[in-house]
Amino acid sequence: MMATGGGDGRRRGRRRSKMRLSRLYSFACGRRPTAVDDESSSRIGGPGFTRVVNANGGGGIPEYGYRSNSVSTTKYNVVTFVPKSLLEQFRRVANIYFLISACLAYTNLAPYTSASAVAPLVLVLLATMVKEAIEDWRRKQQDTEVNNRKTKVLQDGAFHSTKWMNLQVGDIVKVEKDEFFPADLILLSSSYEDAICYVETMNLDGETNLKLKQSLEASSGLQEDDSFNSFRAVIRCEDPNPHLYSFVGNIEIEEQQYPLSPQQILLRDSKLRNTEYVYGVVIFTGHDTKVMQNAMKAPSKRSKIERKMDRIIYLLLSALVLISVIGSVFFGIATRDDLQDGRPKRWYLRPDDSTIYFKPTKAAISAILHFFTAMMLYGNFIPISLYISIEIVKLLQALFINQDIHMYHEETDTPAHARTSNLNEELGQVDTILTDKTGTLTCNSMEFIKCSIAGTAYGRGITEVERAMAKRKGSPLIADMASNTQGSQAAIKGFNFTDERVMNGNWVSQPHSGVIQMFFRLLAVCHTCIPEVDEESGTISYEAESPDEAAFVVAARELGFTFYQRTQTGVFLHELDPSSGKQVDRSYKLLHVLEFNSARKRMSVIVRNEEGKIFLFSKGADSVMFERLSSSDCAYREVTQDHINEYADAGLRTLVLAYRQLDEAEYANFDRKFTAAKNSVSADRDEMIEEAADLLERKLILLGATAVEDKLQKGVPECIDKLAQAGIKIWVLTGDKMETAINIGYACSLLRQGMTQITITLEQPDIIALEKGGGDKAAVAKASKENVVKQINEGKKRIDGSVVGEAFALIIDGKSLTYALEEDAKGALMDLAVGCKSVICCRSSPKQKALVTRLVKESTGKVSLAIGDGANDVGMIQEADIGVGISGAEGMQAVMASDVSIAQFRFLERLLLVHGHWCYSRISAMICYFFYKNITFGVTLFLYEAYTSFSGQTFYNDWALSTYNVFFTSLPVIATGVFDQDVSARFCLRYPMLYQEGPQNLLFRWSRLLGWMAYGVASGVIIFFLTSAALQHQAFRRGGEVVDLAILSGTAYTCVVWAVNAQMTVTANYFTLVQHACIWGSVALWYVFLLAYGAITPAFSTNYFMLFTDGLAAAPSYWVVTLLVPAAALLPYFTYSAAKTRFFPDYHNKIQWLQHRGSNADDPEFGHALRQFSVRSTGVGVSARRDARDLHLPPSQSHSHSQTTST
Repeated sequence: MMATGGGDGRRRGRRRSKMRLSRLYSFACGRRPTAVDDESSSRIGGPGFTRVVNANGGGGIPEYGYRSNSVSTTKYNVVTFVPKSLLEQFRRVANIYFLISACLAYTNLAPYTSASAVAPLVLVLLATMVKEAIEDWRRKQQDTEVNNRKTKVLQDGAFHSTKWMNLQVGDIVKVEKDEFFPADLILLSSSYEDAICYVETMNLDGETNLKLKQSLEASSGLQEDDSFNSFRAVIRCEDPNPHLYSFVGNIEIEEQQYPLSPQQILLRDSKLRNTEYVYGVVIFTGHDTKVMQNAMKAPSKRSKIERKMDRIIYLLLSALVLISVIGSVFFGIATRDDLQDGRPKRWYLRPDDSTIYFKPTKAAISAILHFFTAMMLYGNFIPISLYISIEIVKLLQALFINQDIHMYHEETDTPAHARTSNLNEELGQVDTILTDKTGTLTCNSMEFIKCSIAGTAYGRGITEVERAMAKRKGSPLIADMASNTQGSQAAIKGFNFTDERVMNGNWVSQPHSGVIQMFFRLLAVCHTCIPEVDEESGTISYEAESPDEAAFVVAARELGFTFYQRTQTGVFLHELDPSSGKQVDRSYKLLHVLEFNSARKRMSVIVRNEEGKIFLFSKGADSVMFERLSSSDCAYREVTQDHINEYADAGLRTLVLAYRQLDEAEYANFDRKFTAAKNSVSADRDEMIEEAADLLERKLILLGATAVEDKLQKGVPECIDKLAQAGIKIWVLTGDKMETAINIGYACSLLRQGMTQITITLEQPDIIALEKGGGDKAAVAKASKENVVKQINEGKKRIDGSVVGEAFALIIDGKSLTYALEEDAKGALMDLAVGCKSVICCRSSPKQKALVTRLVKESTGKVSLAIGDGANDVGMIQEADIGVGISGAEGMQAVMASDVSIAQFRFLERLLLVHGHWCYSRISAMICYFFYKNITFGVTLFLYEAYTSFSGQTFYNDWALSTYNVFFTSLPVIATGVFDQDVSARFCLRYPMLYQEGPQNLLFRWSRLLGWMAYGVASGVIIFFLTSAALQHQAFRRGGEVVDLAILSGTAYTCVVWAVNAQMTVTANYFTLVQHACIWGSVALWYVFLLAYGAITPAFSTNYFMLFTDGLAAAPSYWVVTLLVPAAALLPYFTYSAAKTRFFPDYHNKIQWLQHRGSNADDPEFGHALRQFSVRSTGVGVSARRDARDLHLPPSQSHSHSQTTST
């Protein structure tokens, strides 16, 4: 500990020597609490504010029973696994039916042995429970990894390493640089003398820019480990809640109370950055932390197809009851008539000496008892192996998803991972995607790529959006130029600028070299970055509050203006001197920093150069900067605006740069007003600061504009375009500022020039004035809600009154979303959103993301998919029908809560359009086939019953009945469910509109299901009557014997096995050796069963003893019948399928035709129609951006573009 303390001291000394950062930052968020904050402290002790924490006192007050710091995301535990998993299984109505049948099998009502009835049900339940246990065990392992992370906690007068899960409320912890906070902490002090620290909250709100936190001055002097031995404090604060951006409490140190604010709270799963260490006291642990309060309980998700299967089972059960009632009625009538005038009619049945089950004198009771027998006997109408087969198929489908090399990310060695297989087919039915922004659509990095200076555009780089548009237009030259440009220069983080006119000092010979010099100087000075110099290599890197600022400073460095040092009062540059061509040192005294915020949309610094001149350097959004330019000095204003529009169309984030020189009197007047405003403790302090700054930021001289690419993940624009072409709607839910979200919308082509934006925000003068006036909270809330509803209604009117083809985008902030999601307003919000091509929700809290996801899911009634990468996305991932986690570099919370994890957003294209479509197509065909084969088998049972007066006599042997689904018909359908491809992966991606078969549910609609059921009835009728007729009146063996029950049932069973397996060869679209082996192996297995089962003693094999060897194999008629009858049973389907494919083809039939015939098809009109069908206007994506641009081209160019696209 002595060595550690010495190292800490040396690091702290280095930090102290740099600067007092609190003097540098004038941000409102960086100030210490003032008397104004006392208003919130008055609530302490009231409802919702009852938490009391004894800091360094051995944990929370015992009687409060605060939670441990261990977290769990599993669905089960040791106690709940068996009952809860069984409950999950018996949510399936078929399993309830088979459970009742299994119980009745132990009574005399059963037409077969109890073992043959119970075994299939037990097998199904055990297999499914094992699968659930494996999946939940994986979640448990991930939880264990998080809970076992290490942190330092004060114990016995020293800081010792301990596991996260051992932390208690009240513990003092020490968190070091680049570590995650293990719980919610109150910041006590840090390695900086000012007790500030930098925090990255990407896992909480998706933002990558660093947040500045600062402790109270009362605890900032606790700089050494041993200074905490005598430290005691009592914290009283709010109870656990999900609000990330608010905190109310106070801390009592040495009998003196101090108010706490969000500025002192460090939230679990955020990360300490650019700070050697911090000390904090634990106030919320485990599931009480704000990030876990935003997480929702892991739900038990069931796919829509599985839920529809329950309705189909209800239908079949109804049919089963109906035919059982019909059979029982006829059986009762026949039993009653067995005795006529005391004389037996069917004397061989001995009706005069029968049990209650066949007693003519109590025919009604016999009929009722027969009903239960019939319900068990016709159980094969309900496919018990359907569930277990689907479970097996889904597991294997998930394995293929995991092994897909096209979804493997080589840089991070991360494959796709289907964490649950329950929802495979849902991947093919997605209607809406709700996506996070940071880390999901973007790479969390900015690159300086272009700029406009003095009306001249510089920068020859190609953006992701431009590259995607060029590829779509079929212009390989641009794409090749982009790749060559990228490969020709060494990669510099944040810098992707190429232009020989300004690089390598060439800017000095440009016509406006003075403006260029001032432009780059502004980039190097107007920021809040901190330089860090590597002592060994001498290279300079920068730590910035936002990636934009880092990119600007790096760009200035690469172009000759290197920012290398910051002190309390100044910034120091190495500048390129135009006259000498050499680097010279220049210093600028930092007078004031006017911070950026979402209302100002600009940042300014006031500096004094070495000559004593005072300059105001300003950068901000064009919407606010252009109105502040000098009217007499804006020669290139219009051309700069044109460049900004071009940059925005290319998906770039733009800022306008301007400056002005101040005279001493003007600056002195500002300094007096600004200093007075900063020192004010009144409620309108921020307004006074803004008013002072606003007076100065006028009459600016325009320098130009920057264009930064918010670097999208590779392939995002193309992926979004394909998903939009597939008919999938895309919503962006982000915690970022509105401006950032809009820029990303442009970058990934969810927004474009010409698209009408409907913006709903409460950043409006009347609402702001009401809030500033300190009015009643209820009145403010009422006015805010009315304002939001009014904006929603106005948006709906704009859409209703729009012309055909006009595209709208809805952009709403989190504050407005609070009111829009209320019960009486969310319907109107959804109506407005449905009319928009794009929806972007910014400044959304994790809870709001989850609520929006729920609204979309419940309002549309269609499948929703949520995708994100951080802990702030867990709520929406769990709320959506399908949750997809991005396994990024920051945390695994989203992955742990997800159903499927991928490494990059672009893999979503293949996951949905290929695997999703295949899984939906396979599962749909598999279920239809299952009902067909079971109904075929069940109809033969029913018809035989009709021939035997519905006496309850089984047509087939007991074990033949039980093994039909398990051995002779299950493997082919499993193989097809895993390997079948109606369309190849290449064609799935080439014709994305094929995906609409899923959202429109074309392959699993009721008409298709009922058609297969009717076909099963027809097949059963054909097989039974043709087999009976063929064997009825002829000698079957050499001795002249006619057929008995065993011969007839064995022959009919063989025909059924051949028919349903041959049907699979007709239905399948794609064959592998595995499928062939399963189909023909299942048929062969039936003959093996006849031989093996028939060789067992008659006490077990009953009437199937030596059936095949002595009865069937030697009779030529058996082989002839089992050849011709299955062929006759297949004829109706073959005829219907051929006619439908030719005259009424589905989407996949059309693409199969094109895939089979190739591009040189004999029917060019059909091929053209198919291509037109596959490419349609979507309003969003690169295609929509291209289409909108083509509308403004001359007709000849527009025609050539469309020709290029169609080819």
